[in-house]
Amino acid sequence: MSKAPLFGLLSSLAVGCAAQSPPATTTTPSTPADLVITAGVVRTMDPQKPRAEAVAVRGDRIVAVGSAADVRPFVGPKTRLVDLPGRAIVPGLVDGHCHLYGLGVALETLSVRGKKSAEEAAKVVADAAKGRAKGEWITGRGWDQNLWPGAQFPTHGVLDAAAPEHPVALSRIDGHALWANAAAMRAAGIGKGTADPPGGRILRDAAGEPTGVFIDNAMNLVEAKIPADPPDVRERRILRAAEEAISLGLTGVHEMGIDDETVKVYRALAASGRLPIRVHAYLSGEGRLEALKGRAPDVDATGTAMFVLRGVKLFADGALGSRGAALLRPYADEPSTSGLMLMDRDALTRAAHLVADAGYQLAVHAIGDRANRNVLDAFEAIGPGRAKSLRFRVEHAQIVAPEDLPRFSSLGVIASMQPTHATSDMPWAPARLGGDRLRGAYAWRSLLSSGARVVFGSDFPVEEPSPLLGLYAAVSRQDLEGQPPGGWTPAERIDLDEALMAFTAAPAYAAFVEGNRGRIAPGYVADLTVFGRDLAPDRSLVDTPIDMVVVGGRIAREPRTGAP
Repeated sequence: MSKAPLFGLLSSLAVGCAAQSPPATTTTPSTPADLVITAGVVRTMDPQKPRAEAVAVRGDRIVAVGSAADVRPFVGPKTRLVDLPGRAIVPGLVDGHCHLYGLGVALETLSVRGKKSAEEAAKVVADAAKGRAKGEWITGRGWDQNLWPGAQFPTHGVLDAAAPEHPVALSRIDGHALWANAAAMRAAGIGKGTADPPGGRILRDAAGEPTGVFIDNAMNLVEAKIPADPPDVRERRILRAAEEAISLGLTGVHEMGIDDETVKVYRALAASGRLPIRVHAYLSGEGRLEALKGRAPDVDATGTAMFVLRGVKLFADGALGSRGAALLRPYADEPSTSGLMLMDRDALTRAAHLVADAGYQLAVHAIGDRANRNVLDAFEAIGPGRAKSLRFRVEHAQIVAPEDLPRFSSLGVIASMQPTHATSDMPWAPARLGGDRLRGAYAWRSLLSSGARVVFGSDFPVEEPSPLLGLYAAVSRQDLEGQPPGGWTPAERIDLDEALMAFTAAPAYAAFVEGNRGRIAPGYVADLTVFGRDLAPDRSLVDTPIDMVVVGGRIAREPRTGAP
């Protein structure tokens, strides 16, 4: 049967069809469905029935999956019928590691992403300073010295010239370095005598004066002086970011590292029914671990909650781009450093015990091979099976010693990875690491083949938020121009269904809701993403439109009309 007549077939049977017997793969229709969607293909992520062409939804649950004939008994006079021939439906896409509130901040603050020099970035700051009150902070993010001539870190002088009367603080694209001007350093009381904090580094000139760049924990010296956002601003930014995420096909996110004030705003939005996207959140653990003893994690037994605070986020090291990732051997392009351990192995072990004893899920940022080893050691040290039962996670797992790759599976630790980090980093990562360390770099295929659970996300706003970019990077290991031919370290590519699983069923497991979300099957929550055409493992992924988004049976993005 061609796909085009499906809507007409269902419409003609909308009355009097409830008495017909459904197939074994459906539930019995005691009442008609609220919504029935037909498409060119339904990629269910259900191994028992991997492909279908129609989905029926009642309330917030899927009640039938199959052919047009299979869903026919669920169509009643008031059922909304949406026929999307040629389209593809998948379980609602979930970004398994991002900063939704951070995206809201980024949408309302300066962006210097993609600027090709420090001077270009400073021009954005100078334009922003016009008309602002003297002394008002100017903040933003997105600079990347790897794009600049010489690939050297900037200094405060160019920002001083751009905004001499305004404190300026710009985060690096990865969020692990801060570029500040002299006014910001004065406001923070930073001078030649300011010591590097544990886990942080102040870059200095030959005379020992701060240059204006602060790495990892040293960023706090400046950021502590930036005025905090009030609740109404946080709410506005969350809602704006959620709208953006839904427009890109996301039905849920794993929100990494938020503070208690942001948690309060999320809870209020969820309680009032105003939070349109599901948020599985992780509290920023810095300075808060002891307080976990007096609070219990949220539990989402039905998989229907819009906001859940289940985990804690910690940092083991910094980022590769700012040479803060902790390596087992020195950087190939700067042999004087091996990066920064923000928490050593003993501190990580103590933290893992505290988090586990409180019943929380622990997610630890680890990029370098030394950091990954220390985190795995800490997870192992809390006792057999504990890390697996609490679904502890390593965030990024970018550079892993080959001998440590099997430990993710043996310990039951989730590898939470971001495919676009590989394609963003590949122009300069070999220079940082040297060729031999690339064997364990961005090793999606190796981890999956070892039996590890791999969850994908984007780390937005560090990377662009579209999950289609992640799917493309995962299957190609190429940039948007198709470079390099055949892909960068192509043995680590994965296939399209594996990539989709990492954005659907795997995040559901990581959020403890694998029995309710992450598949298109009867009884599962109706979180659905509809693409404007079927998906192919090539460059066409990036340009595939999002035609419709359903969250809990509610249409969050109305279907696009017209031909696919």
